Amino acid sequence: TVLLEKMAEENQTEQVTELTLVGLTENPQLQGPLFVLFLLIYFITLAGNPGMVALIRSSSQLQSPMYFFLSNLSLLDACYSSVVAPRTLMDLLMEKKTISLAGCTAQLFFFIAFGTTKCFLLAAMAYDRYVAICNPLLYPAIMSHRACTLLVAGSYVLGLLHSSVHTDFTFSLSFCRPAKVNHFYCDLMTVLVLSCSDTHVNRCLIFSLAGLVEMVTILAVLVSYAFILSVVSKISSAKGRRKAFSTCTSHLAGVTIFHGSILALNFRPRSSDTLCMDKIFAVFHSLVVPMLNPLIYSLRNREVKNAPREFV
Repeated sequence: TVLLEKMAEENQTEQVTELTLVGLTENPQLQGPLFVLFLLIYFITLAGNPGMVALIRSSSQLQSPMYFFLSNLSLLDACYSSVVAPRTLMDLLMEKKTISLAGCTAQLFFFIAFGTTKCFLLAAMAYDRYVAICNPLLYPAIMSHRACTLLVAGSYVLGLLHSSVHTDFTFSLSFCRPAKVNHFYCDLMTVLVLSCSDTHVNRCLIFSLAGLVEMVTILAVLVSYAFILSVVSKISSAKGRRKAFSTCTSHLAGVTIFHGSILALNFRPRSSDTLCMDKIFAVFHSLVVPMLNPLIYSLRNREVKNAPREFV
């Protein structure tokens, strides 16, 4: 009996080279409609975001710092969705949903990196709006092309560093068989559940580092808009107030949707249907939100809507 238990334990802790993704649903009747829906969402994402980048780069009307940040945000959204969408679409058509350990590592790394970068980029965009409204005379000097480039580069560096820490600590653990990820992509928490090692340090890192990133970036946005509201409220005419704040509405909507989906995914009350709701919120966060941003920034922005007329 002792020998059998030892053999079973060794079998469980042997080197894991691939993982199995449970996916969104095991119901074959839902997989076809979900494939069509997600393919449509991904197509709109790949058409809208690179399209926004091309429009901003080619239009003379859209050469301000705000649109420089927006073009980088659109590029980031296309990359963010592409980390998850192709694999999800492929798995909906396949019976065996396996992913190599190296593939899972890469997916987790880029998902965290692009998500963290987007948090800092949205904060940088809030700072840009603060300078534009609160210090309009100094705006060209403060938000120079060099300053904007440094803010974008800094966002990527912080995103890559944050992701490197989590990925390194996660995949230095030992994993137990059967290595079955109860999700449709390699999510940090669902991968940690598979570990045979002590994950206390990893969970502390998630709480401290990820929590710090979320808190700092949200606080930066809130502080920027607090100053903006203070300045806008002092404008005497209602038309002037609307005009000053109109440049912020699209960014505010994007920030609310993105951070709202993160908070809903990670900080809502736990219940018996938590896993199912996790997958629904994850679909919204990783696939739907990147699709929405081009729509938000184009439908609410007169300059973006007018820019294609240059080429007619």
